[in-house]
Amino acid sequence: MRSKSLPAFYISLTLAFSSWSSYIFAADPVTRTSTSKRVLLLGQRPDTHPKTTHEYMAGIRLIAKFLNDLGKYKVIIEQADNPWNSGPELLDGADAAVLFLTEGATWVSEEKERLAAFERLSKRGGGLSALHWGMGTREAEPIPDFVSLFGGCHGGPDRKYKVDDFQLVPSLTPHPVLYGINPFHAHDELYYALKFPAHRRGHTVLMNAQIGQENYAVAWAWQREDDGRSFGFSGLHFHQNWERIEYRRLVIQGIMWTLKETIPTEGLRLDLSEREIELPDGAGVKNEK
Repeated sequence: MRSKSLPAFYISLTLAFSSWSSYIFAADPVTRTSTSKRVLLLGQRPDTHPKTTHEYMAGIRLIAKFLNDLGKYKVIIEQADNPWNSGPELLDGADAAVLFLTEGATWVSEEKERLAAFERLSKRGGGLSALHWGMGTREAEPIPDFVSLFGGCHGGPDRKYKVDDFQLVPSLTPHPVLYGINPFHAHDELYYALKFPAHRRGHTVLMNAQIGQENYAVAWAWQREDDGRSFGFSGLHFHQNWERIEYRRLVIQGIMWTLKETIPTEGLRLDLSEREIELPDGAGVKNEK
């Protein structure tokens, strides 16, 4: 009796192992191997601006380098040029998303499934960050949806921007994103007179720039009512500004804040070599916003 039952036992065991191993190797490698928070970095190929400006993928790769150096996150880089069919699925698997791409407010809303995926990320308390033209739209229609998610937008026919030498001044309101950042000067194109939520509960101005005779908010942090967090910075037109530790800290600490992480009071170190900031050969063509 015993010798006859052994083959059936081994067959059952083999089938069980086969089924189990198929499940393991088919599973999402992120959820299977790590509990690290997943950060989805969304860039695009260069648009028609001159070389050294709107260098989205080069900037995204620097952000990935800094986050990877921290050793705490699963960083996913995506060149999110349309149609970007994998977008909703990737957003559903992310803990935070960062936009550094062309006319981001329009891009978020132009596909119904894409907007719905961003809304799901928001509702489950995910982090949302927008940089430079990633918060932009030429048309006014996408503004309300984008503001409700990201907390600010450079949009509509009345949008304002300026290229100049600016003094950027941190807000007097203490905030972890501003750790290690003092007032500084930078040459940049800043978007200003931004559209913000009508009700500003939990919304904090992080950086101001004087333009004309007025001070304008150019970076913000928003503790949303869904318990998620949003961050935005309207600078970073010029790739070279990544050389500034203030820019690196503002962006990376802003993203970390949306992930509900602790930021050291002295600010992150965020080393960068000359080689790491170099751009590949190529050229662009000027295009007005």
